[in-house]
Amino acid sequence: QVQLVESGGGFVQAGGSLRLSCAASGRTFSSFTMGWFRQAPGKEREFVAAISWNGGSTNYVDSVKGRFTVSRDNAKNTVYLQMNSLKPEDTAVYYCAASHYSGPYVYTLKERRQYNYWGQGTQVTVSS
Repeated sequence: QVQLVESGGGFVQAGGSLRLSCAASGRTFSSFTMGWFRQAPGKEREFVAAISWNGGSTNYVDSVKGRFTVSRDNAKNTVYLQMNSLKPEDTAVYYCAASHYSGPYVYTLKERRQYNYWGQGTQVTVSS
């Protein structure tokens, strides 16, 4: 079993930055592919980014490429999402997720059903 706890959300003006963190419990964190999703009011939860077990492969939704960076520190059982040049349309609850998949094809992990564990979410609000 893995428990995930997100932090770092908040209120920021457009153009600003935030760094989200997701702390995981359990000894097998380093074997999981980790992902970030977000859900805006009235919308479906959507994929944002994913990172392979060793950090060697990453994938992003087109709308955040060049602005967001996903990284991980397996020694700290933590995955991060650095968000720069934030836009009002980035406003959402951001969720961290862990997948048992440990292969290199991170670009294939974009669906909610592919992830086995979820955090409770952290709110990000970007004002115009």
